[in-house]
Amino acid sequence: MARSDFRFHVTKRVRYAEIDAQAVVFNSRYLEYFDIGVTEYWRAAGVYDRWPDHSSPEFHVARAEVDYKAPILLDEEIDICVRAERAGRSSMTFLFELHGKGKDELRAAGRIVNVHVAEARGAASPVPEVFLALFEAFEGRALRA
Repeated sequence: MARSDFRFHVTKRVRYAEIDAQAVVFNSRYLEYFDIGVTEYWRAAGVYDRWPDHSSPEFHVARAEVDYKAPILLDEEIDICVRAERAGRSSMTFLFELHGKGKDELRAAGRIVNVHVAEARGAASPVPEVFLALFEAFEGRALRA
C-alpha cells in the first residue's frame, strides 16, 4: 500500500529498551508500536473526546500479523502509519506500516483484527454505530463490509 493511503501517522523514537543485542528493534516491539499507533489514531478520530473517561467500547485483539521488511535501529525515528481497513458486524480491521520518519521507506507492515465485546470477558457483540461513525468520518469513506 502506498504511504499516501494512510491519512494518519504518529512519530516515535526507538529507545534502548526496545532493541536486541544487535541494536535492532526486537520483533515483539512491532506490536507495541502498532498499539501506540492505534491509541493515537483513536485520539485523532475523536474517540477520547466522545468518551473522555476512557469508557469507550471494549475491543480485544483477535488476530495480529507483522511482515518485517527492513530493520529498525536504535535511536531512529519512525512514523507509525495507521488506517482503518474495514468493519464487520463485531470486528474492525486496522492496517499499519512503519516507515523511517518522513520517508516512504517501509520497515514493516501489519494488520490487527479487533473484536468488540459487551464486557471484558464477554462474547463478541456488534460494533456500536456511534463508534464506527467516528472512524468513517475520520477516514472519509465507508468501512462496513
